Amino acid sequence: SSIEEGEMLMALKDWRKAIRTPTSYRVGKTTLKLQTQCITVIAIVSALLLLTIYRSTNSDSRKIPGYGVHNLDLTNSEYRSVVEGRSVYNSTYPITKPLTKHDGILFKIGVVADMDHSSMSKLESNTWTSQYLRGTLLWNPKSQTVIVSWDVAGPKMLKSKYSHSGRGMELSELVTFDGKLLSVEDRSGIVYAIEDDNVYPWVILLDGPGKVNKGFKSEWATVKDEHLIVGSMGKEWTTPTGEFVNNNPLWIKKISRFGEITHIPWRDNYLALRSTVGISFPGYMLHESGLWSDIHKKWFFLPRRMSHEPYNEEADEHMGTNILLIADENFKNIEVVTVGEVLPTHGFSSFKFIPGTKDEVIVALKSYEVNGRTGTYILAFTIQGKILLGETKIDDYKFEGFEFI
Repeated sequence: SSIEEGEMLMALKDWRKAIRTPTSYRVGKTTLKLQTQCITVIAIVSALLLLTIYRSTNSDSRKIPGYGVHNLDLTNSEYRSVVEGRSVYNSTYPITKPLTKHDGILFKIGVVADMDHSSMSKLESNTWTSQYLRGTLLWNPKSQTVIVSWDVAGPKMLKSKYSHSGRGMELSELVTFDGKLLSVEDRSGIVYAIEDDNVYPWVILLDGPGKVNKGFKSEWATVKDEHLIVGSMGKEWTTPTGEFVNNNPLWIKKISRFGEITHIPWRDNYLALRSTVGISFPGYMLHESGLWSDIHKKWFFLPRRMSHEPYNEEADEHMGTNILLIADENFKNIEVVTVGEVLPTHGFSSFKFIPGTKDEVIVALKSYEVNGRTGTYILAFTIQGKILLGETKIDDYKFEGFEFI
């Protein structure tokens, strides 16, 4: 009937009105209503929260978890800022804490060998080796004495599959950099990290200005201003009879802890060193060891060979030296210190300052290579040339790198 239909329409209107009207609550004497403004505020807060979570997640995904893991979305400056923010130069030296004893301070030491052609393994294909010998050095600052002992087990063999023109693992120096023990190789230009008697390539150094297809003939290495400095032999590259070829060995490499390499011409500095003792080309001074001292703010070099005559491969075996060169940072003032007697076949191959001596006491290696025979000696002396430990035979290997490890 029309009355019933009217009642139904009224009921529907009341139902729609109930939906549109917010529910009322009474708290004490105050009535709270969920208005549109309240819903808007909640929506804004939720959106801000979601945006914060998104940005945090996106930021985490752009972080660099470690060396060698690159996010291609990062610009170079962003990458550097992330790495630098997570990396601080590790100046720990030596890596192993020295042991204080009643008769002195005991250090762990290590030496690595350059075995030249003998580095190719006779047992494993495409494998090159070096010998790594460890020992201890006891330094008594009161009596100014040095005692060296070597592991009775003998040297450990280090192996690598990397080579250049059939030569490899001819390790020529040991150096601590950024808390790691490194060794440089004079054929491939590879700088290796040594960990648990294994070697791992870190960077490759190219010869001269860095744009040649040949490895840098790395001979010495030191740390200056939180950078690794690697140098070559510091003489012109010549033929076996002394004819000039190029100046590539007169460059050095400056390497950051991130592996960035800068090629620096050092010809003037090398020439300044040899001119101090009256040598000029075609005469030569050949370096295999050099250090920067942060304490003295000076460079220290123990030349391996030197001659006023042109280079000759056979005669060079008898051109050993007994001098220490000390230069200021700009090589303007250079001091010459005599260290013991000249043994013509013995040439310096590596040296380090004994930690804690304020860079006043040096431990050095001298090696020889005559008619295919090799051997290495260790000695210690002050930077004034006073001998504290005379030349003492280590082994018949030609060890060319020494470090406190």
